[in-house]
Amino acid sequence: MSGFLERIKGVFHRKEEDEKAMYIIAGLGNPTKEYEKTRHNVGFEVIDVLADRLFTSVDEKKFKGYYGKAVIGGEKVILLKPQTFMNLSGESVRAAADFYKVDPDHIIVVYDDVSLDVGQLRIRTKGSAGGHNGIKNIIAHLGTQEFPRIKVGVGNKPPRMDLADYVLGRFPKEERGLMEDAFKEAAEAVEVLVKEGAGIAMNRFNGHKEKE
Repeated sequence: MSGFLERIKGVFHRKEEDEKAMYIIAGLGNPTKEYEKTRHNVGFEVIDVLADRLFTSVDEKKFKGYYGKAVIGGEKVILLKPQTFMNLSGESVRAAADFYKVDPDHIIVVYDDVSLDVGQLRIRTKGSAGGHNGIKNIIAHLGTQEFPRIKVGVGNKPPRMDLADYVLGRFPKEERGLMEDAFKEAAEAVEVLVKEGAGIAMNRFNGHKEKE
């Protein structure tokens, strides 16, 4: 593995100020152990799975978050986990985008969606925040809704439950297995999106696990 990591570092051999990362992959969540494995942190979990697939780590601190470097299909990518807390995610994403001069259409955001069934994925190339405060803040900081995103379904909240309590809660045991599979699938979707484009990724992953 050390040789593989050295090859990745070789792609990033120039000074960071002179680099241009082709893609930023940002998984959204809240920092600290208190929020680990909650519904709102599925973006972090997908980034962790993706980092493992790419034989890298996300432990360098910058851009108000943790980040790591990797290569997907010959394209340099930055894996980013904002540490600003969810509602200020745009501060971290914008800082990384400005530093690497990455346009919004090459910023892929992975996050939880309460309107999708548990474990269901949906890829979009643009759209509104849909009530998600992390996406709302990213839109505000980027000044556009036109950036690709991978939504990971966490299921709808019970009728009388507060939304904040629901998304900050953890998955019951019977759903956790579905989510582990969804994290792997979302990581694969990121790779397909980068290597083959949004159209192919949407055809392959959208609607999977949807109810008939």
